[in-house]
Amino acid sequence: MKRLILPLLAVLALCGFKPAPSLRYDTGPVHLTVIDRDSGQALTQYRQGSQRWVAGQQGHRYSVRLRNGSAERVLVVLSVDGLNAISGEVAAPGQTGYVLNPWQTTDIHGWRKSSDEVAQFVFTDPDRSYAARTGRPDNIGVIGVAVFHEAGRVSREAAPAVAGAADAKARPQARASTMESARVTGSSAPAPQLGTGHGQREASRVRNTSFERATAYPAQQLQVRYDSERNLRARGILPRRSTPPRDEPQAFPGQYVPDPPPYRDR
Repeated sequence: MKRLILPLLAVLALCGFKPAPSLRYDTGPVHLTVIDRDSGQALTQYRQGSQRWVAGQQGHRYSVRLRNGSAERVLVVLSVDGLNAISGEVAAPGQTGYVLNPWQTTDIHGWRKSSDEVAQFVFTDPDRSYAARTGRPDNIGVIGVAVFHEAGRVSREAAPAVAGAADAKARPQARASTMESARVTGSSAPAPQLGTGHGQREASRVRNTSFERATAYPAQQLQVRYDSERNLRARGILPRRSTPPRDEPQAFPGQYVPDPPPYRDR
């Protein structure tokens, strides 16, 4: 089985997927954070019902931070705009993903182009997103992960960290993701203003390792939706800004008495 691991971090896997009778959402070992790389800040996650939202800024690069909060290795299949961030396929949980070591945190900076490079994740117009440019715009505005535990963890811990890149016969992959719908329905919802572009390339090395899934279905599945701050306010996810009327006089508009302008005698 093929797996890939980031610089100090993660791994790739290829495996078949069978939907479970019931998937657990938002509970499990992995925590997902979206990092604005231009500001260096983690984007605040706002809840609306069962959904999480973050407000992105057009033109800013971002990364997906994955933290493994367990003492076991886990496999994380990462989906951006409904596409696998490693292979570019329409995302399904049974596809290739990143392996995180126990307690490990890693930042995924972009679409994987090779074992040495990624194309940066960038907030952009939906029409300029990688999904739209490749004719698959249906799930723009959502980042998701499917997490798998490892089979035979105790017996496999002594195995080499780097495995050979031998081909493996994978079972047929499910083509449709079982993740919750990433689209907002209803006429009152504004259209998405942000997608994820295929930005500049940057170095990001990965290596192969072996990982056998404990189950054919994810142990954890979660997603974060994103849009512009303006759209999140229109949806009622962020409170609307309240500003005092501009033209009404204020009793206490300042602190100190300013100097008047020079007096000119007419």
